Amino acid sequence: MIKQLKTLTVSMVGGANVATVVVMLMVGFADRLNPADYPTLSCLGLAFPVFLVINLLFIFFWLFFKRRMIVISVAGYVLAYSPISVYMPVNLPEDMPDDVIKVLSYNVQNYSGRPRYDGSSDMIIDYIRECDADIVCLQEDMVPWKGVRMRLDSLYTYTDTTRVGRKSINAVGIYTRFPILHKERVEFDSDGNGSVAYYLDICGDTVIVINNHLETTHLSLDDRQKYKDMLKGEMGKEVARNESKKLVHTLGVSGALRAPQADAVHKYVVEHSGYPIILCGDFNDNPISYARRVIAQGLTDCYVATGRGIGLSYNQKGFFVRIDNMMCSGDFRPYNCKVDNKIDASDHYPIFCWFKMQDKP
Repeated sequence: MIKQLKTLTVSMVGGANVATVVVMLMVGFADRLNPADYPTLSCLGLAFPVFLVINLLFIFFWLFFKRRMIVISVAGYVLAYSPISVYMPVNLPEDMPDDVIKVLSYNVQNYSGRPRYDGSSDMIIDYIRECDADIVCLQEDMVPWKGVRMRLDSLYTYTDTTRVGRKSINAVGIYTRFPILHKERVEFDSDGNGSVAYYLDICGDTVIVINNHLETTHLSLDDRQKYKDMLKGEMGKEVARNESKKLVHTLGVSGALRAPQADAVHKYVVEHSGYPIILCGDFNDNPISYARRVIAQGLTDCYVATGRGIGLSYNQKGFFVRIDNMMCSGDFRPYNCKVDNKIDASDHYPIFCWFKMQDKP
């Protein structure tokens, strides 16, 4: 009787493990779904780390009860290698040559900062100064007061801030040691978001640097707080169910707005593939998303190729995602891309990377 019960338990758990692997794979490849067509299903990428952990728990179970069944979970991880490497890459640090350029991308939250900091704008400017990047791309770079703009201009020879969106309520900025030859907008429709391509003269080569701020999630402060309450278990089951549906709906709608923006950025990259390109910014979407996948086509995702770990770039508790990115064309080799969590004066952590121009054939 005990033997039969054990066999039944192993069979049931094995079936649950297989089902978990199947769902993990479906979630891991959810970035193939266009949010404009499948707004709800396209949000599944947010659940990918949950299934990674559940699959790991099965491994611990099999270690104690039937070790050869571990093959199910291991096979799942092998099949999910591609999304795992995007979500949490593991790369060794590399020695860099002397002639690299450093690029910093940072959503500065209009320099308004976290509530607990009175001098957030000072912290941000001090960080940019200490980072000593050759090119700085900022998102939500709207505030000219408090001497912010003047102080940033004084750090770099060439600067520009461009308002984006129909309502001009947002801006992206660039601060660089290289001459700005000209700029142009990447055309797409949005109230308060946009992308700008800056043409820089870098040692005689014309390089396009595309700074992006894609559609926000449109989650209110109340929505975010309710989400955190759900994670803490501080919400009734029925209320949590309703709030979950509302959250997924809101994220699906924002994803549907973001999809054509990502398509437009990708189209711009393809149309200008004759130029060396560095692309960065706030995508407002998780690594397993249509927006990141589409924009990365034909480019090297610098964090995936050279970064380490999950690289959480949105630092509000409960939202464990990397939504800031840095990419480049094959004209560059990236080194040691990193999300820097040592400064939390904004609701984003900055991301930076070093680039070496490849020798021309």
